[in-house]
Amino acid sequence: MNKNNVLQSIAFVMPVLNEAKHLESAVESIFKQENLNIEEIQVVLALGPSTDETNLVAKRLKARYSVQLIDNPTGKTAIGLNLAIAATDADIVVRVDAHSKLSSNYTSLARDILNQNKAANVGGIMRAVGFNPFQQAVAYAYNSRLGLGGGSYHIGGQAGPSDSVYLGVFRRKTLVDLGGFDEKMDRGQDWELNLRIRESGQLVWFDPRLEVKYFPRTNLASLSRQFYQTGKWRSWLSKMHLSKANLRYFAPPALVIGTFLGLIMTFFGNSGLFGVLPLLAYTLLLAIASISASGLTIRARLCILLALPVMHFSWGLGFIAGLFRKR
Repeated sequence: MNKNNVLQSIAFVMPVLNEAKHLESAVESIFKQENLNIEEIQVVLALGPSTDETNLVAKRLKARYSVQLIDNPTGKTAIGLNLAIAATDADIVVRVDAHSKLSSNYTSLARDILNQNKAANVGGIMRAVGFNPFQQAVAYAYNSRLGLGGGSYHIGGQAGPSDSVYLGVFRRKTLVDLGGFDEKMDRGQDWELNLRIRESGQLVWFDPRLEVKYFPRTNLASLSRQFYQTGKWRSWLSKMHLSKANLRYFAPPALVIGTFLGLIMTFFGNSGLFGVLPLLAYTLLLAIASISASGLTIRARLCILLALPVMHFSWGLGFIAGLFRKR
């Protein structure tokens, strides 16, 4: 950092595992950032034990760009991030997801916001996009209130202090002082770190002008696994920090429990169709979401009827399982 305490130098860190399809576009978006001295930035990829051609893609990128490759034998995101951060010395650390693509002014704008607001971490909108009908349906779910509950970094909002942000552009000193990401956490490490930042008296700042394209899962099985694991870790975090947990985290497990109890009442009790009313109401919401989804093909709209319940029920089941999980 220079003598005027203005943050200037920048490092990009990216944990990578099985991302052969998206890694090139993610790295290219770094080197297409505007208003930066591209020759002076640091870019570190922490390579996990991928089973696809990710590491070959990374080596090809190293031949084209000034990229440092380091090993992350565990493949764990938090460990990879900490290893990559330790390999840099810049004032600012930009977290990049290999499944994402930075907008062209993302980093320079984030640097300005860090310096102006004296924030410890800034971030913006995760703009989910898809290529095939199923991925487009999942992207719609990410970007809607019905899909993920309407968090500001999914649907937008006013610039200002936030509980958490997508990815993050950090002051290096903050990361060092707080010990970086919690390496015991497979998921939810962003939220947990942002909680520690806020508890230390520092500012986490959301700005909708900061936009990152995110490419969601392209098939049902991987989407289900992702949301089950995310729900499980969100459950553990909610238990540990109940007063900080948002009410929307509890909607999917409530849906699972309500549906299960309602079906039991219907088939083994005397409730008639009363027990399936919650499921019928949920089905009606799905139909409304599918019909009202603008800009999507008919196939993509039909996929919404599949993607949304898989996301909600997988998260809900994971959340319930996480209630019994020990760290």
